[in-house]
Amino acid sequence: MPRAAYLDWNATAPVRPEVAAAMAEALARCGNPSSVHRFGRAARQALEAARAEVAALIGAAPGEIVFTSGGTEANQLALRGLKGRRLLVSALEHDSVRQVAPEAEPIPATPTGVVDLAALERMLAGGAAVVSLMLANNETGAIQPVADAARLAHAHGALLHCDAVQAAGKIPVAIGALGADLLSLSAHKLGGPQGVGALAVRDAVPLAARQTGGGQERGRRAGTENLPGIVGFGLACRIAAERLEEGAGVERLRDLAERRLAALAPEAPIYAREVPRLPNTLSIGMPNVPASTQVMALDLAGVMVSAGAACSSGKLRRSAVLDAMGVPPEAAESAIRISLGWSTVEADIDQLVDAWGALYVRLRARSAA
Repeated sequence: MPRAAYLDWNATAPVRPEVAAAMAEALARCGNPSSVHRFGRAARQALEAARAEVAALIGAAPGEIVFTSGGTEANQLALRGLKGRRLLVSALEHDSVRQVAPEAEPIPATPTGVVDLAALERMLAGGAAVVSLMLANNETGAIQPVADAARLAHAHGALLHCDAVQAAGKIPVAIGALGADLLSLSAHKLGGPQGVGALAVRDAVPLAARQTGGGQERGRRAGTENLPGIVGFGLACRIAAERLEEGAGVERLRDLAERRLAALAPEAPIYAREVPRLPNTLSIGMPNVPASTQVMALDLAGVMVSAGAACSSGKLRRSAVLDAMGVPPEAAESAIRISLGWSTVEADIDQLVDAWGALYVRLRARSAA
């Protein structure tokens, strides 16, 4: 078997060993954070310590953090919990935002992979709204002009929700500087466990609960909290804040991969390269070769990447993000996403380039024949 080169960090990051140890310790303790006896108080203390760590990563107050089951629930709590407003959603958003409501109005994107602010301003003139704009795109890595969008939204009496799931832990995220009224996070994108996330809600935002019952999370999200997951989430946020400088080394490797792949196939499109991107993300197409073929060939060579499009029931669905950027269908169907992380090494890039290059040369020779 070839060595494994994991280059699909935007799908999920490995759990940091320190996080796994902290979660195991939390699992070994008994106590419901809502109980008033000593075990319950200890659980509550651990919960609130983690809440403070999550809040610190984004410059929020601990009381603004609502724990959820992940980024999808955080996004949907934000957008379904704000009633009586039009919903304006960037065409670049994750499905968990774009599919919240069929009546949501799509905000166009530019060919460079960022939201069209002029179009947003025109749309805001139509009345009270909620704008949803991600901080960094999960497919291309393009960093969005959230602060500018928030200023436009607030000037028209609108609220802004920011899905920062893909950005947190990779670049600095400050809810105040962004001007976001609500901001979504997910633990497993930054070294925490899967199945836990958070929504930051500024105090003045009138958010209605979507899940009612026991009154947990200050009545904004009922259900006994996933304490081991939340403890892991908190520690992952603290480590991410302490190690943001790791991004420079990751970016160096991403740029190395980009240069070497572009040298092999100068005609290969690299998406959103004209705008600031996450330091770990590269979206590239192999002309006339379906993304599924590339992903499978790379997997056989021990390299794990993902298609730029989602898979559903075994059928490849073209990327809505690339569609929104105006990428022709045949090119969009050939895009893959390569995403790196803190344990990526140069040998992983070598393995990627060798495998991708071998496939490119082989298929090009076959086409010529």
